[in-house]
Amino acid sequence: MERSTEVTRKTGETDISLSLKIDGTGKADIDTGIPFFDHMLTLFAKHGLFDLEVKAKGDIEVDYHHTVEDVGIVLGQAFKQALGDKLGIRRYGFFILPMDECLARVALDLSNRPIFVYQVEAASLMVRDFNILLVREFFQGFANSVGANLHMRLEYGIDPHHIAEALFKCCARALDAATQIDPRTVGVVPSTKELLSE
Repeated sequence: MERSTEVTRKTGETDISLSLKIDGTGKADIDTGIPFFDHMLTLFAKHGLFDLEVKAKGDIEVDYHHTVEDVGIVLGQAFKQALGDKLGIRRYGFFILPMDECLARVALDLSNRPIFVYQVEAASLMVRDFNILLVREFFQGFANSVGANLHMRLEYGIDPHHIAEALFKCCARALDAATQIDPRTVGVVPSTKELLSE
């Protein structure tokens, strides 16, 4: 069964349509009106091997906060829908990823209990007009809507572009691991509670 979905969300601040195929090849078609954010979502799809299409119109004349946060929310909703009852998934995923002088660590559990821990300190925050503090907002929205226990940590790093890129790539790799089907538990919910979707 193909694990894919489409989600649309319209508010007074953003209008987002997103399509996702979890078992993809890493194809991406991204247009949020924020070039650096498009770059982050493109490499997220590439390194998670997710096929991802995102079209977002937001109040970027105010700033980028609403658009970045809301895309995170919609992406989490899409993963939650596409995973359904989470039958047979590995559930847990983790990755440690080097990106030039940076080292990022991500561990996640698709437990349906949203908890977000973000330990990232950067001396410099701006990549052109994009403040990488928004990376936290994106992943907070994602963790809440997908229902993940998501822990992200930057072990060290200097360049804000590299820091953001390391975090997006690392999360994609961890999420790919967590969403894969374990051939030993096909059709089984990976929980002694036998329920991870409500």
